[in-house]
Amino acid sequence: MQKLPRLAINGYGRIGRCFLRALMESPNAGNLDIVAINEPANLESMAYLTRYDSTHGRLRGEAEIVDSALIVNGQRIAVSHAKTPEIVDWRALGIDLLVESSGCYGRRPELTRFLDAGCPRLLLAHPGLSGSDVDATIVSGINQNTLTGSERIVSAASCTTNAVVPLLDLIEREIGVDQALLTTLHSVMNDQPLIDGYHHDDLRRTRSAMQSIIPVSTGLARGVERLLPQLAGRVQAKAIRVPTPNVSAIDLTISTQRPVSVHSINALLVAATKGPLADLIAFSEEAHASIDFNHDSHSAIVDGSQTRTAGTHLVNLFVWFDNEWGFANRMLEVANHWSRLWPSKST
Repeated sequence: MQKLPRLAINGYGRIGRCFLRALMESPNAGNLDIVAINEPANLESMAYLTRYDSTHGRLRGEAEIVDSALIVNGQRIAVSHAKTPEIVDWRALGIDLLVESSGCYGRRPELTRFLDAGCPRLLLAHPGLSGSDVDATIVSGINQNTLTGSERIVSAASCTTNAVVPLLDLIEREIGVDQALLTTLHSVMNDQPLIDGYHHDDLRRTRSAMQSIIPVSTGLARGVERLLPQLAGRVQAKAIRVPTPNVSAIDLTISTQRPVSVHSINALLVAATKGPLADLIAFSEEAHASIDFNHDSHSAIVDGSQTRTAGTHLVNLFVWFDNEWGFANRMLEVANHWSRLWPSKST
């Protein structure tokens, strides 16, 4: 009998908890076995925040503490509270994959500390700081077939990269992209304070997250070019944090190589929702607000009512995405696909 791949999570914050919920709610949940979580916070807080989430609601099931372990829907999950990779005996846990969602490690020397401590593979919930820091950067539905199974460190890119790459890839193939400018309107993140504080070198991030719209730096253009190298030098991006807890948007302006109209670009995007990209891209022309897409698992939802053109070669799209839930589901898909390439284990 073949054993299920054994997973652990390092960092049980927004993405770590969403990943666990996605694993519990997904129809593919039976393909992976979550066995451990490492999180510095105390176990009582972990159990409480597993049961109750201000953004995604109550857990579909039960979470309780039994003998210093977290039991979620009957699944026993060992818990540790280490602050460095070396303290956890990953090898003794017998895991096949560690989902690194703490966001504290980006350079390869930092990431290999997990490998040296007994983790056979890492899946990152953030981009590597450079292409050489990871063995592969994967956007589910776009390039997962480039995985061979021999990789040790894989990144699932970012929520914004997952939202925009399928759209840019489609438009580049069908219409052609001369230039693209992306403006992300992103919900607040935990690197921002509720009130002004001295916690960040970026002076804008010292300002109250819930009182202002705040421009921040972004590596999105580099991330897009890493996935779509044919667009190198043709993509620019900026990011603005907005005072909402979840669901973000991308204002995407593209100079196209072939003529385009509102009708033709919307028709192309509608067709994409019925093909291989159906799980990634959705389309709507209703009068939406961002909250409508809370807990939506798509990578991107195109708001067709906001599509605009100027002349015949300049198009502007408005794209919604749940920056937590959509990304957690893409990470789960990458983990599932990658795990199928590993040598099988039998009981």
